[in-house]
Amino acid sequence: MAGPEAAPPTLDDVRRAAERIRGLVRHTPLLEAAPAREHAVIAAQLVLKLESLQVTGSFKARGACNAFAAPPSAALTQGVVTASGGNHGLAVAYAGWISGVPATIYLPTTVPADKRRKLQAWGAQVVVEGNVWDDSNAAALRHAARHGMAYLHPFADPLVIAGQGTVATEILDAAPDVDTLLVAIGGGGLISGIAVAARAMKPGIRIIGVEPTGAPTLLRSLEAGRPAVLDRIDTAAGTLAPRSTDPLNFGIIQRSVERIVLVSDMAMREAAAWLWFEHGVAAELSGAASVAALLSGRYQPAPEERVCAVVCGAGTDGWAG
Repeated sequence: MAGPEAAPPTLDDVRRAAERIRGLVRHTPLLEAAPAREHAVIAAQLVLKLESLQVTGSFKARGACNAFAAPPSAALTQGVVTASGGNHGLAVAYAGWISGVPATIYLPTTVPADKRRKLQAWGAQVVVEGNVWDDSNAAALRHAARHGMAYLHPFADPLVIAGQGTVATEILDAAPDVDTLLVAIGGGGLISGIAVAARAMKPGIRIIGVEPTGAPTLLRSLEAGRPAVLDRIDTAAGTLAPRSTDPLNFGIIQRSVERIVLVSDMAMREAAAWLWFEHGVAAELSGAASVAALLSGRYQPAPEERVCAVVCGAGTDGWAG
């Protein structure tokens, strides 16, 4: 819940976040992808970080719980407001529920009804406004100012980024031989936190970002040398679909992410089906994006390269219908 001039977090901030959120979130498992019937060669080099098994169904619980557990601002007592494509909203609703803090979540119209119901089940007030996250976020900021509530950014708050960075510390503490991390990108909170922690722990590690072809927010920003604003969004992976990023995330990604690859919605759907068929892992499109980069050939590891793909969100895209 920091101001616009906030500095990026450090590995020490990530380690402190890990202590704050201990017992509030799950230490999710690493799963060896081999053996597998399909894409067996890829599976032999692949380990999956199953954030799809995280409380509320995604890594977002880490950042939200860290923000709520840090020394509170006066505005926190009035409640917290945020905007979300779904997963961050669930995380804030959960963190508010365990903290006794009212949470108001603004959503775009594209958020599935089941996520709206889950938000309400966690006790959040839900407001649907705007067709994309950016519109919902503008409404959330107005609401926070009008009612004196704390606003929690889903990807550009240093406390949120530090919380997401605990994904990387868990991976490298358990599997220090990992050479490459494949990470889906929406606004950039997850990959920013992972980059901060992983680069500090293992400077030579390769970090590859994955975006939908219909929402290449960070790729276009890197090409422009500054945060860019997309004219349109064309992807069913709503949690990976902001029209712009934030300078804080952009700076971290520009310094620490080797490159970004794009995957189609079909590739994400096929990867989600592979995760379900081969491993019984239920992932949404965004959760399967990192695996889609491998299965589609958008990222081709070298022989013997040890790859970890973060399965960042749960869903039924691999088996629905």
